Amino acid sequence: MKSFWCETAVIASNGTPGDDGRSVPEVATGVRVETINGRISTIHTGVQPEHGDEMLVGVAFPAAANAHSHAFHRILRGRTHDGRGDFWVWREQMYQSASELTPEKYQKLATAVFAEMVVSGFSSVAEFHYVHHQPEGAPYAEPHAMELALARAAMSAGIRLTLLDTLYLTGGIGTPLSPDQARFGDADAMAWLDRLASLRDAIAEEFPSEAVGVGAALHSVRAVPEEALEIVAKKLPRDIPLHIHLSEQPAENQACEKAYGTTPAGLLARYGLLSPRLSAVHSTHLTQDDISLLGRASATVVMCPTTEADLADGIGPARELFESGATIALGTDQHAVIDPWLEMRTLEHGERLGSGQRGRFSPEELLQAATEGAAHSMATPIAPQALQVGGVCDFMVINPSSTRTAGSRPMQLAFSATASDVTHVVIGGELIASNGVHTRLGVPGALLTEAFKEFS
Repeated sequence: MKSFWCETAVIASNGTPGDDGRSVPEVATGVRVETINGRISTIHTGVQPEHGDEMLVGVAFPAAANAHSHAFHRILRGRTHDGRGDFWVWREQMYQSASELTPEKYQKLATAVFAEMVVSGFSSVAEFHYVHHQPEGAPYAEPHAMELALARAAMSAGIRLTLLDTLYLTGGIGTPLSPDQARFGDADAMAWLDRLASLRDAIAEEFPSEAVGVGAALHSVRAVPEEALEIVAKKLPRDIPLHIHLSEQPAENQACEKAYGTTPAGLLARYGLLSPRLSAVHSTHLTQDDISLLGRASATVVMCPTTEADLADGIGPARELFESGATIALGTDQHAVIDPWLEMRTLEHGERLGSGQRGRFSPEELLQAATEGAAHSMATPIAPQALQVGGVCDFMVINPSSTRTAGSRPMQLAFSATASDVTHVVIGGELIASNGVHTRLGVPGALLTEAFKEFS
């Protein structure tokens, strides 16, 4: 058993989930958290620390879940933000970075990226992975070399990983893969399903704990033809999450309408792919019918606000989706920023800019999006919206007295804190980060700098 004493913590009311199973956040002081096997066994409030407690000064919040990540995109930070252009110009630069990856390089890079996530307050990540093969498209001698590299990187960094193996068959609707995309592809949907099954076996054999799980992803309707969607709908195992980039760009919607006579969301609905296990990433350019479809299906919509702003993608209808019945989760996508607090804040600020109204999402709703909003997106446990008995012991501590946060009420730290204010991170009942330093790996900036030496 391990125990922590937190000066202040956001806990579930009475330390337990509500009648609907969800945590109801409240702020308590003098909070003792006891753990067994990485889960919270007891919570006491208004108490003093006991001998052997790890004492944590500040405000403890549940650790965040990163519901959409492309680890190798971290290479592009600070290199692709100047000049004019749009998503499609940026994509060409991204392909260049993808062409340089090898399993060895990727493990080193991803370890550093995942370490940055951890010290920033994330305890879990859904990695949307499509760089499967060698640059010309041939499989590696170890067919899952790239996937295993990511899993090993996550284990080194101590972050829970949902590895989303991605189906990527075409370069656009009716267009073959380009040479830049060759390493992303499989022969067809059945070949991908076979490889996915083999990957699940390989991951289970090397990583038998709950720290690594496998999910599935369809890159987009641009990359997965209609006939493949039908096969996936019939053959994909029902026990794993499914993700897709959805309506990220107007050009994607236009091409889909022209080819299939419907929107991307409508195309998924045609084959029964809209369901609670689906995570639709971005969902920026939706019709009212699309919003209704996603809401009625109780799908999760993964917003990536800092990426969508950086790439000039647009502002998605987050509040409308939420009110329609969809769940909102958050991701860092291309990692222009790795900071759960900025993702929360940018989600709300986008809503304010689009609507002309403040308070579109409450602090509690933002915290939900950053945590248990990703519950159906992940194949591993995630922290609930507030620390609670029975939940995984994943939390971060925020300094409430920094230059940025001084004077903030605890539940309004979502509007003032940044990852720089994260002083401690606990994952599975283990202290993994302290004051920006990973307890196993050191300073992420140094790890990243060393990894970048191998890329142009």
